[in-house]
Amino acid sequence: VRRRNRCFGGSRHCGGRSRNAKMATDLGELLVPYMPTIRVPKTGDRVFKSECAFSFDSPESEGGLYVCMNTFLGFGREHVERHYRKTGQSVYMHLKRHVKEKATGAAGGAIPRRRNGKVFLDLELNRDFNGEDYEYEDEAKLVIFPDHFEIPLPNIEELPALVTIACDAVLNASSPYKKQEPESWDEEIQVSRHARSLRQLDNGVKIPPSGWKCQRCEMRENLWLNLTDGAIFCGKWFFDGTGVTEVDVYSFEEEEAVLDPHISEHLSHFGIDMLQMQQRTENGHHIDNNPRPRVSEWEVIQESGMKLKAVYGPGYTGIKNLGNTCYMGSVLQVLFSIPDFQRMYVGNLQRIFDYSPLDPTQDFATQMAKLGHGLLSGQYSKPPMKSELIEQVMKEEYKQQQKGVSPRMLKSLVSRGHPEFSSNRQQDAHELFIHLINIVERNSGGSENPSDVFRFLVEDRVQCCQTRRVRYTQRVDYCIQLPAPIEAATNREELLAYEAKRKEAEDNMRPLPEPVRARIPFTACLQAFTEPENVPDFWSSALQAKSAGVKTSRFASFPEYLVVQIKKFTFGVDWVPKKLDMAIDVPDFLDLSRLRATGLQAGEEELPDLMPPIVLPEDTRGMSYQEADVVSPEIDEAAAMQLAEMGFPLEACRKAVYYTGNMGPEMAFNWIIAHMEEPDFAEPLTLPSMLDPSLSTSDSPMGATPLDNSPPEESVSILTSMGFPRAHSIRALKNTNNNLERALDWIFTHPEEGEESDALSDMADTEPNDNAFSNANSHSDSTLSPDRDATGPRVKDGPGRYELFAFISHMGASTMSGHYICHIKKEGRWVIYNDHKVCLSERPPKDLGYIYFYRRLSSS
Repeated sequence: VRRRNRCFGGSRHCGGRSRNAKMATDLGELLVPYMPTIRVPKTGDRVFKSECAFSFDSPESEGGLYVCMNTFLGFGREHVERHYRKTGQSVYMHLKRHVKEKATGAAGGAIPRRRNGKVFLDLELNRDFNGEDYEYEDEAKLVIFPDHFEIPLPNIEELPALVTIACDAVLNASSPYKKQEPESWDEEIQVSRHARSLRQLDNGVKIPPSGWKCQRCEMRENLWLNLTDGAIFCGKWFFDGTGVTEVDVYSFEEEEAVLDPHISEHLSHFGIDMLQMQQRTENGHHIDNNPRPRVSEWEVIQESGMKLKAVYGPGYTGIKNLGNTCYMGSVLQVLFSIPDFQRMYVGNLQRIFDYSPLDPTQDFATQMAKLGHGLLSGQYSKPPMKSELIEQVMKEEYKQQQKGVSPRMLKSLVSRGHPEFSSNRQQDAHELFIHLINIVERNSGGSENPSDVFRFLVEDRVQCCQTRRVRYTQRVDYCIQLPAPIEAATNREELLAYEAKRKEAEDNMRPLPEPVRARIPFTACLQAFTEPENVPDFWSSALQAKSAGVKTSRFASFPEYLVVQIKKFTFGVDWVPKKLDMAIDVPDFLDLSRLRATGLQAGEEELPDLMPPIVLPEDTRGMSYQEADVVSPEIDEAAAMQLAEMGFPLEACRKAVYYTGNMGPEMAFNWIIAHMEEPDFAEPLTLPSMLDPSLSTSDSPMGATPLDNSPPEESVSILTSMGFPRAHSIRALKNTNNNLERALDWIFTHPEEGEESDALSDMADTEPNDNAFSNANSHSDSTLSPDRDATGPRVKDGPGRYELFAFISHMGASTMSGHYICHIKKEGRWVIYNDHKVCLSERPPKDLGYIYFYRRLSSS
């Protein structure tokens, strides 16, 4: 037993326990007081022996890693004392890995990768260099707090059996994240028994490099090649809907997907040279099979071929790609470049850590603070020493110095329960952005909400084309999606010529021509966004029937930070998202003032505040509306009878005629086909008198729902996090059958004068008292919208003038493949963040971005 000469963390307990330890002759006697706290990991227990819960310290860090022998959480040297003080757990396993560069001997014999292979079995560390060039020397010991007594391991003969078993289980525990991996595939694919002896017909078939199509149905998507005779057929029967699969060989005789280690030889029999078609893969990035149209995009966005200068220090730390997680890294880099997120999570770091739950790996605020500190502290982005650079020059070799931080804990937390983000597949960065904002909203109840900077109000103006009457509503949004009208391309003639050449090449089985990228003005995207759009299934309250309607959208408020997504993705014939190849001249400065909403204009007449008819089930009719008069709607009975003669239920035919606005049996027939599977298809059409404005649901003590149901607490939390009073949020949910979107509309249209003082009080309670947040908004022109009442959502309205400060770019054919990187403007210069690599940008490709981030310009 050894006692450290210097106790880190400020421990000064050197009294009776120290003297007892010196007198102890048996380790068992020393551990007796702590035996009840030492546990053996059971099935389902997660052992975090690779990374600290509060930092990115690992066994390779200077201070090593301390694993609690009760909770199995890992802590760096700076955080283990906090866990001891909070929980009273005294026994920790200290893990330390010493990394040494292998000596290059003349014999060139293989040097063992580990000297102590038993200590860190299945240890996952985030190394950016080639592990074969290094050897590891591992060290493990038990440490007893608060006096830091050390017991070297292994010490099997002297330790109690329980302690020995617990230590061995911790050292050999698998990664806590590996249990997620099987979600991406069901079973391991085996090598086909026919791979070695496959007989291929010498029938002279040679597969051309392009123009492939099914020999039976002319299908050009999802094609499969028969390796025996060279026949090409479509794979509809085998398609799993994902559009991307690791399975590319299927054996009919074995009736399963298989591996073919001789696939290159088998394809070359039909003239396919895999060496020229081989894909490049780096850090989990998938590069598409069609290199010519995408090579330029990859090179331009990543600024390949340029000598980019690496940058280090606070704010210049990269995020490691864990395998198709670049979409998450890019979004997080942009979020933590925004002061509000920095103040919320990094400015309150100590408070968040001190009040974290017993399992900080499951706390969103803790993991966001951990990542934010890792990115902004500069602790994990230090430039190489001059001696290291000289040594590299002498050896004529270059080693990657930028390692970055791993978002593994945060990814595991935010993706839990999500069918897509919890997988190992590539995802849409925009969808993740919205997902993260929703999580921030849910976890910001009663405190400063950094996502307020993105929130804005949209005014939707819907007009009935027949009566010309209008309705204005408002909704909350966090991002505007701009269409990209190909027809507005400045090189339209060039595009048409390319399409003609491409079609001719496909028909004649010739190589495809060099692709042409559409160039679309940003003003055309804004124009398409502001143009009226048809409202499907519009029900006019003026006609009390379905009619044609159009909608236009404007900004009821402007956010402090504006997020703009370019709608580059569409769906192909195989229902797989595909990206349109286009370049848009996105401006550095943007003025949207002309898109400010104006509200109801003079001469406009509003649509009546009536709801569409509600068809009540048979068992509730007469219960909740016993005294309600039933309105007899105007229905073209002749059209209904004409449909009934075709064999449809009469009541269904009457509903079809009514909901299509008495526009004839043909329209009603289409409605029947679309709704005939609904359970209330044949129920009679009933219009309760609650539709009368004098019997508005806001005046009803029971609200709009027949049953006084309690709304879900999660829905209440989302509304309160937007700044609405709790009581008003509950009432809104009850009046809209717990529908969040309708509840927001209800709040906007039912301001409660009697609750204004309560609302102000509730909003005041949500203001933070911590000095780090007291002046969070003092640097901008942001204010609450002057025309908003106190019950509205928190919005930081201000001028609609913006400056571009970041954008996320995507490379690849669809959101389900490819790679994401981001460019961020810091200190007046553009910086490219490509996973763990952070460099000064020489030529930021602003015209090829996918998501753009603007910050509001000061009014001065």
